[in-house]
Amino acid sequence: MKKIRCIAIDDEPLALELLEDNISKVPYLELVASCSSALEAIPVLQQEPVDLIFLDIQMPGINGLQFIQSLTSKPMIILITAYEKYALEGFNLDVTDYLLKPVSLDRFIKACGKALELYQLKQKSKEGTSAAANGFFFVNADYSMLKVVTADVVWVEGLKDYVKIHLAGAAKPIVTRMSMKNMEDHLVPPDFIRIHKSYIVSVKFITAIRKNSVFLNDLELPVSELYKDSIAHLTGKQAS
Repeated sequence: MKKIRCIAIDDEPLALELLEDNISKVPYLELVASCSSALEAIPVLQQEPVDLIFLDIQMPGINGLQFIQSLTSKPMIILITAYEKYALEGFNLDVTDYLLKPVSLDRFIKACGKALELYQLKQKSKEGTSAAANGFFFVNADYSMLKVVTADVVWVEGLKDYVKIHLAGAAKPIVTRMSMKNMEDHLVPPDFIRIHKSYIVSVKFITAIRKNSVFLNDLELPVSELYKDSIAHLTGKQAS
């Protein structure tokens, strides 16, 4: 497994040393640099790919919260501080976790676990986008990872936490646990169009359009008010 590249920032030498020691005990972390101030960390972020920052708040010059706000491309951040009063502001800045000093190793590892879950989700999303660009993606169904060729997708139906993927020439749809939002990451315009909160259709399989409906041969699917502009854009005029 690819390691999570991290940096540690704390102006207290003993706290920084303890943080380095804790990081060394987590096998999926790779410490790129240790910094005694936020200003010292800036060139590191400019030169090195960093996935996670362990960050103190009360530091001279730029404090931790100001440092987060200054980042244009923000890695995951775990705040480590002696002050509970900054917790709400920290979470409003979308930090991964907020640790109060002194931090036990168990609590530290739990916070790292949160970062690992988030990191893996981001990696899967990147892989899915890359696969879709190549004309296919994989979904978990029937106790297997099934390959879905994008060109074969006729339409997708959303059912709460699941979707049905209807394929050309297939006797039955693929049913997989996935949100419609995630499915939209795989089935992108101009080849696919969302017509309803519950439906995505392949443009090449559309045979007719009416004011409130899209037809895929004999199948009629409703177009909701929210997506009528997409249909109008597709036809070049208001559907009738």
